[in-house]
Amino acid sequence: MSELNTKVITGKVRFSYANVWEPKSINESKPKYSISLLIPKSDEKTLKDIRQAIENAKKIGVSVFGGKIPPNIKTPLRDGDIEKPDDEIYAGCYFVNANSGNKPGILDKYKNPITNPEDFYSGCYGYASINFYVFNTNGNKGIACGLNNLMKTDEGEVLGGKLSAELDFESVEAASIDTDMDGLL
Repeated sequence: MSELNTKVITGKVRFSYANVWEPKSINESKPKYSISLLIPKSDEKTLKDIRQAIENAKKIGVSVFGGKIPPNIKTPLRDGDIEKPDDEIYAGCYFVNANSGNKPGILDKYKNPITNPEDFYSGCYGYASINFYVFNTNGNKGIACGLNNLMKTDEGEVLGGKLSAELDFESVEAASIDTDMDGLL
């Protein structure tokens, strides 16, 4: 129908609020998969692509808005320094919250599927495939961000939760454990 692109493959982002294994309902709404993508302000290409996709979504969806784009339309690209000034994780970043009723595909950096929830978590890094679309529900009009797929490329400090056992004990060497035990036996 339209040649305007609303899909974006991000540059490297940090994943936060990763709810990608089981859909969850918020305020009794239909359960969805969701994630927050923290985009460094230095990633000008991703930010430009997102802004263009948002503009394209507005053009495609103008009929949903009754033929005219509202002047104060809600958009999903938000400034972490302004909206979350007390959260150091969001410092120097923009962020978008993406969601979908469909489970996203999740790959590792070698493009192999990740199936263990402990291997993909809030705090790791990678790339995201997202799309932008208009909504007009209950008087709320705006652009939303849909979640397509995710690719993890790097580990990161776990956000908002406990560490995995592997991360907790990664600095403990097996040789030192054997030495420590010699004095106890």
